[in-house]
Formats: sequence, structure tokens, C-alpha cells
Amino acid sequence: MARPPPPTDEQLLSRVRIPRGEEVLGRLEQRNGASRCTIRCLDGKTRICRIPGRLKRRLWVREGDIVLVKPWEFEGDSRGDIIFKYRPIQVTWLQKNGHLDKLSDMDEF
Repeated sequence: MARPPPPTDEQLLSRVRIPRGEEVLGRLEQRNGASRCTIRCLDGKTRICRIPGRLKRRLWVREGDIVLVKPWEFEGDSRGDIIFKYRPIQVTWLQKNGHLDKLSDMDEF
């Protein structure tokens, strides 16, 4: 059975996932091992986030990646789950539309 072709740039941009509800954007600062990472979120908090088991083999992240984080209900200011990783073309779309404006302010520290 033939594999479908990879998605084009237009298909990736057709729907860019935007944070809803409690979800927040963040930049991966450090990989800690055991599917845990330190993420600096756009709400000004630094969280220890994990990659859930259902995404563990599908989601590969590196330092500097822009990710979508869902804070935990308990200890939500310091912990969370990584639920989505943005591709480079999606990151440029987020920057153009003003979703990553706070990110440049955080880089000054």
C-alpha cells in the first residue's frame, strides 16, 4: 500500500492550533530526561512539563521549540503537559499574527 505524500506548506498553514482555555504557548528551555522538559511559558512562569504517554513516541522536541502546554489542575503554576509542537512555518504564522509578542520581551532577561 502506497504512503500518502507529505503535507505541503499551505496544508500546514490551513489550520494552526491556537491556545484555548487554560492552554499556553511556551519555549522549550531544557530537556531533563524521562520525557520531561523545562518550558518557559508566555504567562511568565517556568514549568516542568512532561510528554504524555500517548504522544511519547510521536512527539520529538528540541531546545528552542515552540510548544503548546496545558497546565495541570494541581500545581498548575509549576507543572504541565506538552500537547502540541509547532512546525517552523506555523511559528512564523504565530509571530505574524501577534501570538508570540511576549516571547521577545522574555528573551531580554
